[in-house]
Amino acid sequence: MTNIKKIGLSALAGSLVAFSANAGELSVNGGVELTYTDTGGNTGNEVTGNSYGANSSVTLSGSGDVGFGTVSATRTLNDTNSGWGSSFQTLDMGDMGVLSFDSTAGALVGVTANDDLMPTAYEEVSTGVSSKGVTGVGSTNVIGYRNTFGMFSVSAGYSQLGGSTAESASSGAGSHGSATDIYVSASPIDGLTVGAGHSENTSTDISANSTDTQEIVANVVYSTGPVSVGYRAAESNKGTASTTSRTVEHMSIAFNVNDNFAISYGVQDTDVEALSTTAAVTEEVTGISAAYTAGAASVRVNHSKSDNDNGVTGVDDETTEVSLVLSF
Repeated sequence: MTNIKKIGLSALAGSLVAFSANAGELSVNGGVELTYTDTGGNTGNEVTGNSYGANSSVTLSGSGDVGFGTVSATRTLNDTNSGWGSSFQTLDMGDMGVLSFDSTAGALVGVTANDDLMPTAYEEVSTGVSSKGVTGVGSTNVIGYRNTFGMFSVSAGYSQLGGSTAESASSGAGSHGSATDIYVSASPIDGLTVGAGHSENTSTDISANSTDTQEIVANVVYSTGPVSVGYRAAESNKGTASTTSRTVEHMSIAFNVNDNFAISYGVQDTDVEALSTTAAVTEEVTGISAAYTAGAASVRVNHSKSDNDNGVTGVDDETTEVSLVLSF
């Protein structure tokens, strides 16, 4: 009996050694960004102080085989965060798909990851002046799943929204709502990608005769040679009472002049519905971007301008950003 116990302990020790030896590898990379930013329009947010800024970031990435898949973890630190700037982990199970948990700022799945897929040399057209119109499930404590089935790709997410208000105080729904999100895309022919997604947020207080917030988005992108063109449509139906709903129509084109230099131009119109005595209004946003890359260095420029900014008639906004990125 004593011998059997010794054999069992030896076998267990051997398995622990094998498990420990199976640890993954950790890699570190980072970069430094220097920026110049200028703003204009009549929104009152013009830069009156220092237009120059800098930010550095360090990203830790690790992965390892756990027997039924590969676990990967990513953590990023930068100058503007007291904690992790981003933090997320995934479990890649091969043909069974990829499970993920986005702690913060990963934007891994659903509408959140696919809210604006329009071709651009640098920034999205709404950067600094407006918004993309939809947000999806978000990127804070989100459980995600993604997989590919033939020419179709599916990406979905769920968040419990623990900090949000219950659907109603008497509904028995608990102390929070939730958000669900799904996006499906396909590439039916070479160069063409089409996709659409839907998200629902149940944290709205429906006792006030309002409904859950619903969002939809669709992207179409076609690339041939050095040219990429795209069309995006989105809609956000706000569930909260006295809050306007919006529809978005967005087009862009990007051109790779050569292997190092690219330019792009985009237009986004957002129709804001009428509310009470406030008439409907269309926000018009235009943006142009350019980027030049040489090795680990990139120089990037973006200029965006909006009329009737954020759906307010007569309010204009614009921003210009110049960025130098050095990666290491």
